[in-house]
Amino acid sequence: MADDHLIGAFLEMMSAERGAAANTIAAYQRDLADYCGFLNAVDGSARTAKRPLVIAYLERLEAEGLSAASVARRLSALRQFHRFLLAEGISGDDPTRIIASPKARRGLPKILSVEEVDALLALAETEAEAEDPLSAKGVRARRLYVLLELLYATGMRVSELVSLLRSAVMRDASFLTVTGKGERERVVPLNDRSRDALMAWVKTLEAGRFLFPADGQSGHLERQVFARDLKALAGRAGIASARVSPHVLRHAFASHLLQGGANLRIVQMLLGHADISTTQIYTHVLDARLRELVEKHHPLSDD
Repeated sequence: MADDHLIGAFLEMMSAERGAAANTIAAYQRDLADYCGFLNAVDGSARTAKRPLVIAYLERLEAEGLSAASVARRLSALRQFHRFLLAEGISGDDPTRIIASPKARRGLPKILSVEEVDALLALAETEAEAEDPLSAKGVRARRLYVLLELLYATGMRVSELVSLLRSAVMRDASFLTVTGKGERERVVPLNDRSRDALMAWVKTLEAGRFLFPADGQSGHLERQVFARDLKALAGRAGIASARVSPHVLRHAFASHLLQGGANLRIVQMLLGHADISTTQIYTHVLDARLRELVEKHHPLSDD
């Protein structure tokens, strides 16, 4: 089998047996196509690749300026691919078996302050109310406001947000059913602001599956469109657009909850993390809060 057919078979397995999300499948497709392109350029193939060739590929990635975290992620994709080939009897060895992953420092998530998020929400609401609701510009402004309210109220992944189904709205819109990675469902609560914004938006929609419909192939708003509109809003709010993205607002949601005293397990559930170790990146917020509590309440602390 040619390498492109091997990649196809692997991706089919990831989708059918492991329930990998569409974005994950697309990332594997890009990574493995690049890897097999490298192998083909030196007259190699995925079936016969040996450890030195895999190492040479990883060294090329580092020379191109990829971070240690990105190289480690790429190696993870290669490991799963070669394990699949070995398990299927397509190759006789796993050349990634004894290759160590690059060590990367896990940076703290970029977040916005509560005041900055408030400024974004206030401006989005003002612009939504100022525009003609029947105009295309008015529809975009109201959509951006609703997206922003929902994102900061729930901490959803952007892919989860833009693809929300109308059926996800539960009862009086106090909760949403969110389908996350691996098709795992979770129920997230809405605050009053986000619920009111959502209900007003739903009343304007025509019949259809999605809460944020669009004319593209997917049938719903593309995440890149939301990210672009959000960055433009940040610029109008006087916040550097480079600091703002849907994922940054997800980080802000989690960090602000912890600052307010929320339990890490609750934040894990709301974010849809399968493993709490993923959520523990936010413990820097808990550390700061613990220091504040000790300094404030310890009997030997300074007045």
